[in-house]
Amino acid sequence: MATSKKDWYVYILECEDGTLYTGVATDVERRFEEHESGMGAKYTRAHKAKKLLYVEKHATRSEAGKREVEIKSWPRGQKLHFLENI
Repeated sequence: MATSKKDWYVYILECEDGTLYTGVATDVERRFEEHESGMGAKYTRAHKAKKLLYVEKHATRSEAGKREVEIKSWPRGQKLHFLENI
């Protein structure tokens, strides 16, 4: 039985109120559209996704999840510094 290997992505998006949201997905474009339409995460339903700022590829869900947790632990200033220097 063959299994297809999907890449996972960590992404950061900006919401209409200027806040940042970090998530993981296998299809970032589809996921961003879900966030924009109000069908994404609870946070983006309340804060409306505006712009995709960053995408980072990972080989496994586990790797992407660990990176997501790392980025979410950063204070806003560190996230902004990171985004300015990529």
